[in-house]
Amino acid sequence: MVAKESQSELDRGDEAPPFSLPGTDGGTYSLDSFRDSDALLLVFSCNHCPYAQAKFELLNELAAEYDDAAVVGINPNDAEAYPEDSFEKMRAFVESGEVAYDAYLRDESQTVAEAYGATCTPDPFLFRKEGDAWALAYHGRLDDALNPDDEASEIYIHDAIEAVLAGEAVDILDRPSRGCSIKWTED
Repeated sequence: MVAKESQSELDRGDEAPPFSLPGTDGGTYSLDSFRDSDALLLVFSCNHCPYAQAKFELLNELAAEYDDAAVVGINPNDAEAYPEDSFEKMRAFVESGEVAYDAYLRDESQTVAEAYGATCTPDPFLFRKEGDAWALAYHGRLDDALNPDDEASEIYIHDAIEAVLAGEAVDILDRPSRGCSIKWTED
């Protein structure tokens, strides 16, 4: 397991790249699927990475806490090389309650992860609604626990969501997230 820090193709204010991805519930999701929310937290994540697993509980709590913010996991990992990240295993994580986000999506082609510039799991992107579009408000760590066994003392993403929902700028620095590298397919 090698820790990698995130780096984004997107800057604050940039519009979210569009996508159409299958969800573990059998639906197909796009940015428009979350139009009833005022904030959208997209987290590139997976099942097997200990860094991602360490954030399941926090993301589940955020999904339960906010009715006007959507929490969405997107798994782009190569499931052939990492069978624990297969769509079937994603469904099992949701069915067991281990993952209880508003949606857990599969990016099998990895084009969505590439469009966002996601590099690690977890890699969170928080968007605010601006008209019919989503604009990046924050890209960075969920909290200050950098390693899977660390206990968080500051939950950055909570404050960032609160700011977005209040219509305020997010005054938290975009510190890179840390996690396992995305497992890219071989071309």
